[in-house]
Amino acid sequence: MKFSELKVGMVLSHPPVTVEKQDMLDFSRKYDPQWFHVDEARAEQGRWEGLIASGWMTCGIAMRMAVETVLSDSDSFGSPGLENLRWLAPVRPGDSIRLEATIDSKRISSTRSDLGILRWTWRVYNQHDVQVLEVEAVNMFDLAD
Repeated sequence: MKFSELKVGMVLSHPPVTVEKQDMLDFSRKYDPQWFHVDEARAEQGRWEGLIASGWMTCGIAMRMAVETVLSDSDSFGSPGLENLRWLAPVRPGDSIRLEATIDSKRISSTRSDLGILRWTWRVYNQHDVQVLEVEAVNMFDLAD
């Protein structure tokens, strides 16, 4: 989407993505090897009563959904960062999660007229409509012709 097509208040959605157990294990073994992400027997006895996905994996899936929904066919060229990242509920093997992204604000840079700045909030829900993640994202868009 073009920067000009994105309107404040607009809600953009991505259909559900199923989180597979093997993908969770592979990601967590490589990047976040905490026992409740990688040790099924121990996780069954723990606070979460089973394996849960790494929050970083959930963020990665949310990023993929944001790219597929808005960023892949846009003039976005990166992000200076994320704010207020919150993991609100665990994601479990077999959960289907979906993205709802709300455009909070957009503006032209005060120092570069060829730079658009978009602030949007990503909310990720599971198949029971329980919110599992929320983060405020900022993206930069090239406005040059």
